[in-house]
Amino acid sequence: MEENQEISSQTEPGAAVTQAELSGTEREVVAAGTLSPRPGKKKSIVWDHFETMMVKGKGKRAVCNHCKHDYACNTIVNGTSTLRTHLLHYCPNSPIKEDKSQKTLSFEGKGNLVAHSFSKERSILACVEMIIIDELPFRFVEGIGFTRFMKEVQPRFDPPSRSTVARKVWSVYRDRKATFKSILSANNQRVSLTTDTWTSIQNVNYMALTAHFIDDDWKLHKRILNFCQITNHKGDAIGRLIERCLSDWGIERVFTITVDNASANDGAIRYVTRQLRHWKTLQFEGDFLHMRCCAHIINLIVSDGLSEMHSSIKSIRKACKYTRSSPSRLEKFRQCLVLEKIDSKGLMPLECKTRWNSIYLMLEAALKVQRAFERLEEETTDYVRYFDSNDNDDENQLGKRRRVDDVRRKLMPPSASDWSYARAFVKFLKKFYDATLKLSSYKTVTANVLSVKFI
Repeated sequence: MEENQEISSQTEPGAAVTQAELSGTEREVVAAGTLSPRPGKKKSIVWDHFETMMVKGKGKRAVCNHCKHDYACNTIVNGTSTLRTHLLHYCPNSPIKEDKSQKTLSFEGKGNLVAHSFSKERSILACVEMIIIDELPFRFVEGIGFTRFMKEVQPRFDPPSRSTVARKVWSVYRDRKATFKSILSANNQRVSLTTDTWTSIQNVNYMALTAHFIDDDWKLHKRILNFCQITNHKGDAIGRLIERCLSDWGIERVFTITVDNASANDGAIRYVTRQLRHWKTLQFEGDFLHMRCCAHIINLIVSDGLSEMHSSIKSIRKACKYTRSSPSRLEKFRQCLVLEKIDSKGLMPLECKTRWNSIYLMLEAALKVQRAFERLEEETTDYVRYFDSNDNDDENQLGKRRRVDDVRRKLMPPSASDWSYARAFVKFLKKFYDATLKLSSYKTVTANVLSVKFI
């Protein structure tokens, strides 16, 4: 509708029309008794998408809520067919617009036959979601292989540029953020937070903040609120960053904050507690706000116990490293697996110094192929000589200096007693491994797990 048009009055869709508003032909129709200008409730669904108003020089008009195009809608002589046609075929933003393009039948779900039609907007949105879910770089859509693939699958789809993908990703983030904020504001519920800080190999400090909440259907949800750099690992810096993030997301009702046992986190909790007290949303004076991560406590317990590893574990660890030290050694080890009729096609997992459970996974995998290591010792002299070589990793215990007498002790290939010790040690570590998995679950609530039995 043009801006220079003067709106004289505004009425509801069911408002009455006076005789003065009718034209000469309309007055004759009413006088003949064929039609009546009596008000009535609009029953057509088109009025969910149109608003009526009086426009000087045009009379009564119906204005589309989606594209602002107007049509004549006098209740005496105009029907709703024109309005319905506009919604189904011509309105670019109509939510009920019919798609006249050729459709393709395909099976979906449990054998359900569904008719699909090509949509450029839906295709671009699906492409953007692929970039987000699979954590692909934005330039992926400009790759030659992806472009050729899409030309073969759907020639009508023109892959977007990396700039378009970046804008769409930011748009998706804003929409999801607005939806999440509306859910929290509508339900007025409390949110539990978990945070962690670390330093990358480039000496850059990072912090992640995650929110956990239960919806109206009693389903647990997890959302990453923030992933950003932080100046340092001090408590006040962590607390201020948490405060800014909560303000940005409109979160004031915090239930608990789960952190590890670093001393800096105690200062961060004290800072957040003061702010929540000012917001008057703190429960129980903050006595239950600070939750310590049980999985991190288990990690500290096991890591401290593994600092003085038994020589049997070190021997098996070096045997596993032998199979990954060169392609020829790996091939020789696979031949031993075939001769011993052991069905194992995967590689031997190696120890990761920052994760204690990697030792458990390494020992568990090595025990399954024990006979292959024994055959390797019998048939390969290079395997025995490998244990005589110096290895910096074997000269240290998880980053700690070993005792002098232990360093001078010669490391040999795993013997029968070593395998027996490892088998008993794996049963002990499995208790901690299962407890870590149970406490680290993010799809189920773990706050009710008060104790874990190690029997």
